[in-house]
Amino acid sequence: MIRTQIQLPDDIYKRAKSLSRKRQVSLAELTRRGLEYMLSVYPEGPEDDTPWNLPAPKSLGWKDLTDEELKRAAQEPSAERLP
Repeated sequence: MIRTQIQLPDDIYKRAKSLSRKRQVSLAELTRRGLEYMLSVYPEGPEDDTPWNLPAPKSLGWKDLTDEELKRAAQEPSAERLP
């Protein structure tokens, strides 16, 4: 087995952690299952010439901010950031 690191937006991490607790599995196991599901939905093979695109994320935060609001939010400590 290979060990790796990933970066997740805070909201996705919190939701995944909560789901893993509810399902009584580790976050690593939940991630493995999610990847296995994605790989089963988008199988890889030489016969498949269809271009594959990642699904669009539902929410990555800091949405609909002006350039100035985004700059200000990025420079503030995390506890003071905009919702």
